[in-house]
Amino acid sequence: MSANSSSNGGKIWAISIGAGILAFLVLRFMASYGFGPALLLAILIALLVAVLFWIGFYRDGEPESVGDTIAPPMPAEPEKPVRTYTAAEAPAPATTTADDSTPKPEATPAAQLTPAEVPAEKKPTSKPAAKKTAAKPAAKKTASAKASEKKSAAKGAPKAPAKKPVAKDGKPEFLSAPRAGGADDLKMIKGVGPKLEKLLNEMGVYHFDQIAGWRAKEVKWMDENLKGFKGRVSRDEWIKQAKVLAKGGSTEFSKRVKKGGVY
Repeated sequence: MSANSSSNGGKIWAISIGAGILAFLVLRFMASYGFGPALLLAILIALLVAVLFWIGFYRDGEPESVGDTIAPPMPAEPEKPVRTYTAAEAPAPATTTADDSTPKPEATPAAQLTPAEVPAEKKPTSKPAAKKTAAKPAAKKTASAKASEKKSAAKGAPKAPAKKPVAKDGKPEFLSAPRAGGADDLKMIKGVGPKLEKLLNEMGVYHFDQIAGWRAKEVKWMDENLKGFKGRVSRDEWIKQAKVLAKGGSTEFSKRVKKGGVY
C-alpha cells in the first residue's frame, strides 16, 4: 500500500470512529437505549460508514488523497466552420475535354420505332373504346327487344270481359240455374234463412259472387222487390259479407252457422 493509501485509510477510520461515537451518544442519551445495545449499534454504524467510504474512494481507482476530486472532462474541440462561397466566389465546374466534333446521335422518329420501342404511355388504348362502342348497341337492342315483347304480350293477352251495364230499372242479372259446382249456401249470409234462400233461388240468385257484384242501383232494386224481406240487403250488409265468402273466407256469422247456430 502506498503512502497516499495509508493516509486515506487513516482518515476513513477516523471518520467512521467519529460517526460511531456520535451514534452511540444519540442512541444512549436521546433514544434511551441501554449501554450494550447502543454500543453494538454504534460499532455497526462505524463499520458501515467505513465500508461506504472505501467503496466510494476506491471504486474508480486510488485517488491521491481523500480530499481529491475527479477532474472535469476536457471540453471538446470546436468544429471548424465550413466555408460558404457566394455566387461570384463559387469555383467553376470542371469541364470535359471531349471533342465537340463528335456527331451526336439523332433522335429516331416515332414513326420508325418498332412497337416494342414505343413508350408505354404513348401506346394506343383502343380496347376500352371498343368495349364502350360495343356496349351501346347491345343496350339499344335489349331495350327494343323488351319493348317488342311488351307489345306482343299486350296484343296476345286476353282482355277481361267488360261488366254489363246496370239495367235502366236497376234489376240485377239473374241465372236460370246454378253453375256446375252447385249453388252456394246463401244461409251463410247474415239475414238469409231457409225461406229467404228459397226465394233468392227462385229469382235466379245462387252464388255469393252474384251478390258481391251488385251495384248501388241493383241493391236498391233488390231491397224493393224482396217480398216480405224489403230492405234486408242494405240493412244486413249482404254485399260486404258476400265479398268475403266469395273469396273462400268466413265471417263471424258464417262460423256460427257452421257450428250449428241459428240463422
